[in-house]
Amino acid sequence: MAGASLADRRRNRRLAADAGLLVVAAAFVLPLAWVALSALDPHADLRVKVPDGLTLGNFDAILTSEITFTPLLNSLVLCGGATLLTVVCAALAAYPLSRFRSRLNRPFLLSILFATSLPITAIMVPVYALFVQVDLIDTLQGTILFFAASQLPFAIWLMKNFMDGVPKELEEAAWTDGAGTLQSLIRIVLPLMGPGVAVVTVFSFVMMWGNFFVPFMLLLTPDQMPASVSINEFFGNRGMVAYGQLAAFSIVYSTPVILLYVLVARRLGGGFALGGAVKG
Repeated sequence: MAGASLADRRRNRRLAADAGLLVVAAAFVLPLAWVALSALDPHADLRVKVPDGLTLGNFDAILTSEITFTPLLNSLVLCGGATLLTVVCAALAAYPLSRFRSRLNRPFLLSILFATSLPITAIMVPVYALFVQVDLIDTLQGTILFFAASQLPFAIWLMKNFMDGVPKELEEAAWTDGAGTLQSLIRIVLPLMGPGVAVVTVFSFVMMWGNFFVPFMLLLTPDQMPASVSINEFFGNRGMVAYGQLAAFSIVYSTPVILLYVLVARRLGGGFALGGAVKG
C-alpha cells in the first residue's frame, strides 16, 4: 500500500509538472501562432483565428526599401559591428582574469556583476549628454560603441567562465614552442572554447537586435533607424494598428536571429573536445 501511494504521489507530481509546462508552452505558442496566421490574413486583428482567405499582400506592403530593407540593413550594421566589438573585447578582458591570479580579480568580477544589473534607462540621460559633447549623437559608430559597452560586462563574465574550462597545460606547451600570449589566446584558447564564443555571440546579438530604447534615444535621422525602432511605425494614431503588416514585418524581422541560431546550433552542440586534447 505504501509503495502504491508513493507511486501515485509521484505520478500526480509529474502530471502537475506536465500541466504547468503545457501552460507555459501555450503562453509562447499562442503569440507565435497569431504572428504566423495574421501575416497571411487580409483582415487580421488581435484574435488568434484561421484566416478567411490567404494572402501575401501584407508581405508585399512591407517589402520596400523604406519600411524593411533599409532598417534591416541598419540593424545588421549596428548589431553585427557591436557584437564583433563585444566578443573581441570580452575575450581580451576575460583572458587575464582566467589565467592570472590577483587580489583585484574578485573585486573586478564583482564590479562586472554589479554593472550587469544596472538598467540602461538609469544611465541614458548622462550618456546622451556625453554623446552630445563628443559629437557622437545620431551616428552609427556611437551607437555601436554604446551597444558594445552595455553588453560587455555580462559578455566578460560569460567568456571568463568558459575560458576557465580550457586547460592551461595546452598554452604552456605552446609557450614552450615559442608562441606568445596573444598567439596562444587566438590559436589555442579561442578555438577550444568555440561553443562558449558562440554563446556570447548569440546572446549579445539577440540582446542588441531587440533593443528599442538605445537607438531610439541616440539616433535622430530616420534613415539610420534600425528595424527595432521602425516597427513602431505600424502603430498608428488613435489605436489604429496594421496588424497584418505588423505580423508580416515581425516574421521578416525575426529571420536574421533565427538564421544565426541555425548557423551556430551545430557548433553549440559539439562540445569542447578538451579531454582528447589534454590526453594528446
